[in-house]
Amino acid sequence: MSRGIGSLTGSLRARLLWFLLAAIVLAAGAQALVAYRTVLAEADDIFDYHMQQMALSLRAGLPPSAAVGGLGAAEQNFEFVVQVWTADGVRIFESAEQAALPQLAVLGFADVNARGTTYRVFSMQTRGLVIQVAQDMAARRHMAGTLALRTIAPVALMAPLLMLVVWWVVSRSLAPVARVRRQVALRQADDLSPVSDENLPDEVRPLVQELNLLFGRVRHAFDAQKHFVADAAHELRSPLAALKLQVQGLQRAPDDASRELAVSRLVAGIDRATRLVEQMLALARHEASMAAGAKPEPVDLSEVARLAVSDAVAAAQARGIDIGIAHADEAAVVNGQSEALRMLLRNLLENAIKYTPVEGRVDIGIARKGNRAELTVDDSGPGLPPEERERVLDRFYRSGESQAPGSGLGLAIVKSIADLHGATVVLEQSPDLGGLRVRVVFAPSPSGRG
Repeated sequence: MSRGIGSLTGSLRARLLWFLLAAIVLAAGAQALVAYRTVLAEADDIFDYHMQQMALSLRAGLPPSAAVGGLGAAEQNFEFVVQVWTADGVRIFESAEQAALPQLAVLGFADVNARGTTYRVFSMQTRGLVIQVAQDMAARRHMAGTLALRTIAPVALMAPLLMLVVWWVVSRSLAPVARVRRQVALRQADDLSPVSDENLPDEVRPLVQELNLLFGRVRHAFDAQKHFVADAAHELRSPLAALKLQVQGLQRAPDDASRELAVSRLVAGIDRATRLVEQMLALARHEASMAAGAKPEPVDLSEVARLAVSDAVAAAQARGIDIGIAHADEAAVVNGQSEALRMLLRNLLENAIKYTPVEGRVDIGIARKGNRAELTVDDSGPGLPPEERERVLDRFYRSGESQAPGSGLGLAIVKSIADLHGATVVLEQSPDLGGLRVRVVFAPSPSGRG
């Protein structure tokens, strides 16, 4: 029994139907109460007037029929009682036997309890007589109840039809919700396509839209996971095979010099594999951030540049490369994630340091152009041929002219973070240093600051 009640209260359709039924019943009850009180008040006015007219009609004297003990059926239909008293208090006439209504000293209308009920009594004095006309109040209440019942009878008869109409309206209104439920219930576990929000009520459409946004984030997260697994399976095969060969070469080394060379190659291979794994994890992490839809915040590009330079200065000094911020506009503020932008610039600096000759130069520029912010990294290296400037942004692609070790993921991570911030990455020749210039142009923020 409790399960049945719980299922009704848990169902939106059942809840609406029960609430509407209760509203209909309460409305009918309120209508009956108002009708009863209204009819009773009107009946009091009408019968009081009738009693007053009856008393006035007896001022000229009692009719002949009164001498034999009655005033006729018209007066008795509503249980009127007529009594006549002398000025001395002697009752000389009563229309009903054993009425036992007391003589009232107060003239006019009054309510009197007698014979186990309440009477409405009107008294008047004329020619030494006191005339009393009384009526049992139960007659008035019965009449008011009958009229009130007649008022709500049509509502009671129409209640089943009203419930059918309400059930039809509720079912039609909830049909789009049932359609969405069927769409979600019938799809496969890997089906993350958007749910149709066509013809949905305004109260339900935002829920479906948020559900579609959630599906989109989950789909991006799954895609990022698939890409990571595929990339790891593809790209780790060669480094691991190379490490295995280097270990075998170390085992077969005939002398200390050969062993030392094999150890150095093994260490370099481990460093390359470690760097590859770090960059793959970084790329997967930021693709997951794109899928999660992290909330942006104002980021000062000048502060990001200072932090990124501090990260890369050791590697630059090891090769004697002059690295620094050539110019910075303090008003260049963008909406984004500070740690992600720091990694973007750090990867650009590492890429520039890697391909810049010893004693070379790497400059960072930060500018504000109109409502856009622009970040540039220039180096004095060999640059890139125009036909390869777009391809190096792809994963694991390395320029054919490159002799520097790497995984081909540095600029791919830069592009991923730029996409996360709605920015554009442009590769061109540096007009100042002659090498490669990488420009990251940020879209205008909603506030128009950067």
